[in-house]
Amino acid sequence: MQPTAEMIDHVRDVPLYQESLAAGEFPVLEKDSIARGFPDNFMTPALAEALETGEAEFVLSTGTNHARMQLIRPPYFLLRSYYRIWSEHPAIRHTWQAGCPRVSVTTVLATEHVARVNARKRGEPPAADLPLADRWLDERTVYVNRQRDPALWSRAEVERMLAEIEQIRAGHPAGEYHLDCSGYHLAHLVDKALEFGLELPRPSSIVHAYEYTPDNVSRFLRRHFDCPIVDLFGSTELGYLYYSDGEGTYHPHLDRMAVELIPVEPGSTLYSVIVSSIRNRWMPLIRYRSGDLARTEDGSADPTRIARFCGREKELIRVGTTLLCHGDLDRWIGETAPEVFLYRLRLGRGATAELEYTTFDRQPTDTSALVAALAENLELAVDPVHREHIPIGKSGKYAWLHPESRPS
Repeated sequence: MQPTAEMIDHVRDVPLYQESLAAGEFPVLEKDSIARGFPDNFMTPALAEALETGEAEFVLSTGTNHARMQLIRPPYFLLRSYYRIWSEHPAIRHTWQAGCPRVSVTTVLATEHVARVNARKRGEPPAADLPLADRWLDERTVYVNRQRDPALWSRAEVERMLAEIEQIRAGHPAGEYHLDCSGYHLAHLVDKALEFGLELPRPSSIVHAYEYTPDNVSRFLRRHFDCPIVDLFGSTELGYLYYSDGEGTYHPHLDRMAVELIPVEPGSTLYSVIVSSIRNRWMPLIRYRSGDLARTEDGSADPTRIARFCGREKELIRVGTTLLCHGDLDRWIGETAPEVFLYRLRLGRGATAELEYTTFDRQPTDTSALVAALAENLELAVDPVHREHIPIGKSGKYAWLHPESRPS
């Protein structure tokens, strides 16, 4: 799929695309091609001026378990993308219109970033204990997590977060709030509140974004909340591209964008997500390989029929003759072992592997059906091992592959 006339016109002066413009054809754009020569490969007179005036800024991608990528974008680019979906989504726009505050329960890195930005505005170093006043991103959004590993939240830490959420909720005229989260972090907060006999103030709407939300985590959250829960798919450099409805079906949100799906290998129904976007005017990306994987409802390459986002392309591993992605492993776990909360796969020698897992009730669960499913689908003999704790990554996100099993 080649870019539209509007996209071509937008990139005429961008150095990165000069060869493609001359050839009349745009190849798939890889991340390493962006990194080479950055930022000069995007520099135009308009961008240079925007960097001087503050209309554009340098940032880094989040880098879940891989190298972070330097980017140029307008200030609050991702936040504005989020706010637009929140304000337009038929299931949750009522909480936007009601002026509900947005409480974010996600990685401590996000919290610390907000605190640093606010301290910089005051010309001060960030406070050691990150008080609530320092954790407001804008007048609408506040972050509450102050620790890296949510599995290690103490009772005192959970009580603090719940008290802050209640304070924020009580400040709204109707006593409502919108809960923004990583699915994992919210599941931990619910789990800890139950363990300590505490009550999480009930949100009026929930969005989980930031990372892949496993089927069992999604199911766990839907059991505990009776409000709309929406999943967003996107990235730091692109903004949000898809949102789910109340039934879990994904819908495109492709403002000034287009998506194509390319099989990861010939004949495969697992697809690489390729995005053309001029939404970020300062760093237009044409036929950009986002690094994400997807499957569709019918196996076709139709991007309007995406049924599941399947994790990161860099984490694809070959097991026998099969390419295994996070989404496929998660689907088999969700179908056969619904009590599993966190998990991490460690490949062994030959066709063997160990699957470390925790459960929502902290007790070992019956994994015989899962073992059978993995043997059937992957020709892999898996030994499930119950753990009391699986550590979170340095980025504040979980890895489904043990470090020893990740592709080099």
